[in-house]
Amino acid sequence: MVKWGYTLFSELNGPKALVGQAQRAEETGFDFAVISDHFHPWLDSHSDSPFAWSVLGAVAHATERIGLTTLVTCPIIRYHPAIIAQAAATIAILSDGRFTLGLGAGERLNEHVVGAGWPSIDIRHEMLAEAVEAMRLLWTGEFVTYRGKHVTVEDARLYSLPDEPVPIAIAGSGAASIAMAAQLDAHFVSTEPDAELVAAYEKEAGAGKRKIGQVAISYDADEARAKRLAMRFAFGVLGWKVQAELPNPVNFEAAVATVRESDVTEMVACGPDPEVSVEAITKFVDAGYDEICVVQIADDVDGFFRFWTDELAPRLP
Repeated sequence: MVKWGYTLFSELNGPKALVGQAQRAEETGFDFAVISDHFHPWLDSHSDSPFAWSVLGAVAHATERIGLTTLVTCPIIRYHPAIIAQAAATIAILSDGRFTLGLGAGERLNEHVVGAGWPSIDIRHEMLAEAVEAMRLLWTGEFVTYRGKHVTVEDARLYSLPDEPVPIAIAGSGAASIAMAAQLDAHFVSTEPDAELVAAYEKEAGAGKRKIGQVAISYDADEARAKRLAMRFAFGVLGWKVQAELPNPVNFEAAVATVRESDVTEMVACGPDPEVSVEAITKFVDAGYDEICVVQIADDVDGFFRFWTDELAPRLP
């Protein structure tokens, strides 16, 4: 049975609004909520980008049942993995074990801000693999000294730990990231409804791992308005190789200047027709994802929750 998630779209909502939406998602019956972990929003025209870990702490306290996941955290440049290990352990305790740490190799957009450079993707994958090893050692509760090629932890121990180690999921879009997720015994995250991608991960990782997908929806009772507001997601048209490399929301704003509304509506389900959204979501079901979160791009959040309850949920598997 598929589990359904709600995306806390932090690029368009402040921290208090996100906590309220998480509560509403739980009340609506969603199984989990996810949040990006960014320093910047994608576009300069976006309104917000609060600190994800503060929001997660508040959400953990304000909810009782719903799972929580970062989608995703880069634990290797802007952060040190020892800090993320501590943060994840704390959220796991606050949420009574409801937290999954979603990880990725990052985007220059967020990581360059500390002035530590921006390595190539192969180096970032090496760094991410070492970060996972170091974090898992810290979650044993023992004193840890870890000296990798890129990551060093010296004589550190986490004193506040959950009963079970924090589950890890790794974002993947190609052979290298899929292989890394499998080798590290991690669950899988992707935003592509690509059955070959999921099958490749399952071949590498074996059965029993979670596959988490994300689908974009722009719900509004006015279809034309829904399509206009979907342009907030224009950065997605650029593709991962561009998304990972641009350093600033202003650069993204310039890069999407020629993106057309029709380009965005090919990847975002828009408007009040439930069949349009069901078709988009079903692509992820058919691709093999067993946990699927939806991100509402348009402004009418209350309307989206009604739309989900009354129109979408009854039509989904």
